[in-house]
Amino acid sequence: MNAFSYVRPASIDDALRAARESGTFFIGGGTNLLDLTKSGVEQPDVLIDVNRLGMDRIEALPDGGLRIGASVRNSDAANDEQVRRRYPLLAQALLAGASVQLRNMATMAGNLMQRTRCHYFVDVGFEHCNKRKPGSGCAAREGHNRIHAILGASEQCVAVNPSDMSVALAALDASVRVRGRDGDRSIAFADFHRLPGDDARRDTNLAPGEMILAIDLPPRGFAANSHYEKLRDRASFAFALVSVAAALEIDGGKVHEARIALGGVAHKPWRAHQTERLLIGHALDTAAVNAAAKAAIADAKPLRDNAFKLELVQRAIVRALHTAGGLA
Repeated sequence: MNAFSYVRPASIDDALRAARESGTFFIGGGTNLLDLTKSGVEQPDVLIDVNRLGMDRIEALPDGGLRIGASVRNSDAANDEQVRRRYPLLAQALLAGASVQLRNMATMAGNLMQRTRCHYFVDVGFEHCNKRKPGSGCAAREGHNRIHAILGASEQCVAVNPSDMSVALAALDASVRVRGRDGDRSIAFADFHRLPGDDARRDTNLAPGEMILAIDLPPRGFAANSHYEKLRDRASFAFALVSVAAALEIDGGKVHEARIALGGVAHKPWRAHQTERLLIGHALDTAAVNAAAKAAIADAKPLRDNAFKLELVQRAIVRALHTAGGLA
């Protein structure tokens, strides 16, 4: 671990002034960042503590939505009365992530900023990782790739986003409020994380020096018909092999609107838009649900060890839809 400076600013503006173009990290709970720093994956020059900047509140928005501050702990968000009642999909996803101890420390912004999951990325003993060393290659493509991406990957990187919370936020069409030297802006959740493309180094579309202020949830939370399904190797403290956030509006026994987001399959939370389209106007019968689930993997490109995810995705979608629709 290299030497770094620790800054505890008195205001958000002070925090932004302390931020450099590179080598600066904002730190809340540190549950992901400190692990990566100790292993040598991240090498910060400056750590800026954002815990005392007033971003730890959950408050109603004028349009009827909900704003969750960047420093709100995952446990506090999951157990908030408004979140549980109006956005149960988010509460379920938060409670499915990590352990109680980690949820008590981890912040909402930190959860968004988790680095992608890959054995070869987090172990600096492996030299071939385009995310750490651009141009060095991707060891996972020919190595052990059971946990890796089947959708949206590239020759540069096949790592997956590890966040349960982000899958639910993708289905809810949340947005992320950020502030940088050029002022505030709101990023639609679909545009917050990025696919690897030709440059695997970046996991998000944040500009250098930008800080997350809050997550904004829209007024509608699909409280009556939603479910988060997580499939993993063990029942606690394990990342998803596949997860599904399903949010439905059902009218007259038929799906009027559908939101389906997948986790554990891509470099970012993956919206299954074709699956959503196939559900609209149909009852949740066997034929409609199976056809919609199959559409989610139409463009999948499995690797040597993870072709089992093709079937797992379909089964997870079917179960999530049945549960969300009250049929399970």
